[in-house]
Amino acid sequence: MKIVLVFITFLLPVFIAAQTPEERLVKLGLTLPAAPPPAANYVNVVRTGNLLYLAGKGPTSADGKWITGKVGQDLTIEQGYDAAKSVALAQLAVLKNELGDLSKVKRIVKVNGFINSTPEFTDHPKVMNGYSDLMVAVFGDKGKHARSSVGVCSLPLNIAVEVEMVVEVE
Repeated sequence: MKIVLVFITFLLPVFIAAQTPEERLVKLGLTLPAAPPPAANYVNVVRTGNLLYLAGKGPTSADGKWITGKVGQDLTIEQGYDAAKSVALAQLAVLKNELGDLSKVKRIVKVNGFINSTPEFTDHPKVMNGYSDLMVAVFGDKGKHARSSVGVCSLPLNIAVEVEMVVEVE
């Protein structure tokens, strides 16, 4: 336990500061997918001034199939967490496609997460931590954001999670 605390307190900030977001993704063993195209009549990103508004995206598995089902019924909290992490990778791919370089991100400002869940399910924040944890791992303090985690009765295509995001860029 002491080793973990020492790493988080002293070494993690050095690890994060010394690398670009793309280098951190490599260190985490993660590869960005291709930026998913819009699924209907909208665009992935709208820029106004230094803010990027990213449209909602859903989770996909390694084989490119949608991760579907209700958390609390078809999926566990851990599976929901992984689904939210998958959405984070998709959103990072959209950012990379838009900016060319993730180092241009000044701050992840706001994240809105929608969890397809049963009425009894109340651990939405634990699911959304999959998204938030990855943003902090990739961007350090710039990845810390305001967030909403909301349970909904359904999502398009029965996807498990949908997330939209606001990002400040240089």
